[in-house]
Amino acid sequence: MAFESGALDATLAAAAGDDAALLQELRMAFRDSLAHQVDLLGRARCDGNWNVSAMRLKGLGASFHAETLIDLAEEALDSAPGDPAILRKLRAFLASFPDA
Repeated sequence: MAFESGALDATLAAAAGDDAALLQELRMAFRDSLAHQVDLLGRARCDGNWNVSAMRLKGLGASFHAETLIDLAEEALDSAPGDPAILRKLRAFLASFPDA
């Protein structure tokens, strides 16, 4: 799964303006939040925890205009807790997100 950076990069650039350090900080905050929520989703064993984590992922995607993440979160909401297929997709999305 390739990282789709268009709308996300535009959103981050609009928020950071000409401040390269702020842009990097926002990018890392997004990635850290994404990693945390994917981890929580992976550990969820009941519908409630699964749905909360999936909704947080969807909100994160919506906040940063990351359409792929929104789609993956919606797929998670339609899946059973612990579904390995959606967890693999989300982990691949996270792995494809540039660190720097």
